[in-house]
Amino acid sequence: MTFLENYIAGELLPPVSKAYLGNVNPSTGIEYSKIPDSDKEDVEKAVQSAKAAFPSWSKMPKEKRSRVLIKLADLIEENLEELAAAEAKDNGKPLKLATRVDIPRASANIRFYATAIMHYASESHAMEDAAINYTLRKPIGVVGCISPWNLPLYLFTWKIAPAIAAGNCVVAKPSEVTPMTAYLFTKLCKQAGLPDGVLNVVHGLGPKVGAAITEHPEIKAISFTGGTITGETIARISAPMFKKISLELGGKNPNIIFADCDFEKAVSTSIHSSFANQGQICLCGSRIFIERSIYEKFKAAFVSKVKELKVGDPFDDNSDQGAVVSETHMNKVLACIETAKKEGGEILCGGERIVMQGNLANGYYIQPTVIDGLAFNCQTNQEEIFGPVVTLTPFDSEEEVLKYANSTKYGLASTVWTSDVTRAHRIASELEAGIVWVNCWLVRDLRTPFGGVKNSGVGREGGFEALHFFTEPKNVCINLK
Repeated sequence: MTFLENYIAGELLPPVSKAYLGNVNPSTGIEYSKIPDSDKEDVEKAVQSAKAAFPSWSKMPKEKRSRVLIKLADLIEENLEELAAAEAKDNGKPLKLATRVDIPRASANIRFYATAIMHYASESHAMEDAAINYTLRKPIGVVGCISPWNLPLYLFTWKIAPAIAAGNCVVAKPSEVTPMTAYLFTKLCKQAGLPDGVLNVVHGLGPKVGAAITEHPEIKAISFTGGTITGETIARISAPMFKKISLELGGKNPNIIFADCDFEKAVSTSIHSSFANQGQICLCGSRIFIERSIYEKFKAAFVSKVKELKVGDPFDDNSDQGAVVSETHMNKVLACIETAKKEGGEILCGGERIVMQGNLANGYYIQPTVIDGLAFNCQTNQEEIFGPVVTLTPFDSEEEVLKYANSTKYGLASTVWTSDVTRAHRIASELEAGIVWVNCWLVRDLRTPFGGVKNSGVGREGGFEALHFFTEPKNVCINLK
C-alpha cells in the first residue's frame, strides 16, 4: 500500500491530521493507495510556503525560470512510461492513450510556457508629443490551481505551468480521485531544481482542501477546471473577495454532420470524439446531429463501428476503452442511460455495465452507448453525462440544427462536418461555443484561447491568455513635456 504525501516547501509531508483516504484502481475496484485527507491547516502551511518563495521566484530572471521549466519538461519525457502506467492505473484509461496523449501533453504544457515567457511582451502607447504609456505586467503572488480527474497530469500542468512561468507561486489541489501522477510530478519538480515553495500540492477532498484554497485571503487568484456546480460555489466565494477567477466547466457539445461531409472521416472521427477516454473529456461530442438525407446511412455506419470497440483491461494494447473513473461515476452514467430510456430513447448499442473476468471483475466498465429517438430538449440531451454515451438526432436545415446545438446551458466546444467552406464559416459564427472544430476534433494549438461561454465557464486558458490571467497589468505614463 503506497501512502501519498503532500508537497509543501519542497518536502513530502503527511497531512497534519495524519488521516488518509483510500484510492481505488477503477479497472479492478480495489484500493491500492492512500492519499492525505488534508484540511485547512495543510493549506495554510502551503500558503505560507508559497509566500516565502514568492519574492525570490518572482524576481528571478525569466531566462532562469525558463531553464528550470524546460528541465522539468525533459524529466516528464524521460519518465513517460512510469507516469503513463500510473495514469492508466489511477484513472482507468487505456495505457496506450496515456502514453500517446496525456503524458506527452503534460510535458508540452510545461515546455510551451517555459518558452512563452521568453516572448511575453507588454504594450506601449504614444500620445504624440504629450506622453508615452507602457504596460508593466507583474505576477499576482500566491495563486490556487484546482484540477479535475479526467486528464489528471495533462490538466494539472496546464494550470500550474503558466502560473509558475509568470513568476507566481502555486498552491495546487489535484483531484482526490486521481492523485498519483501529481504526486510523482512533485518528485520531478525537486529533481528539476524548482525552488522550494514555488509549487505546493495539497491532496484531499474538495469541501476541505478546495474550499480552504478558495477562501484563503492570501490566495489572489483561482484557476479551476471541473463541474459547473463547484464552479458556481467558487465564484460565489471569490467574488466578494475580489479574487481573479478562471473557470473551465461542463460541456454538452454538439457534433454537426452535413450531407456534404467527408463521410468516412466524419464517422471515424466522430467515434473518437464520442468515446475517447470513455467519453470523459469535457470536449467530447455527446450530441450528434446528422442531416436527414444521410441519417440512416450515418447511423448504420456509426453503430457498426461502435460495436467493434473493445472494452477491457487498460493495460491490454487491444483495448479501445478502459474503465470509467469510479463506482460513483459509473452509477451516475448508468442512471443517465435509464433516464434516456424513460424519455423514449432507443438504445442502438451498449447501455449496460460490463462485468469482466478475473481480477477485473469488480472494475467499473460500461459499454459504449448510442441512443436514438430523443427530443433535442429532453434531459438526456440537455444535461452533461460525461461518459461513453452519445445521442443521434436528424435535422433538416441550418436554422434547425443551430437551434438544437445552442439549446443547452453549456457552450464549450462544437464540431462541424461539411465541404462547403462558406457554410462552415456561417455555422461557426452562429454556434454558441468557445471552440469550433471544422472537419476535425481536438486539434489543439497551445497558442489559442481555450474556454467556453454560458455555463461552460469564465475566462480563457492557453497561450498568452493564461499569462494575462496570472499577471496584473500596470499602466505607466511618462510626461514628455
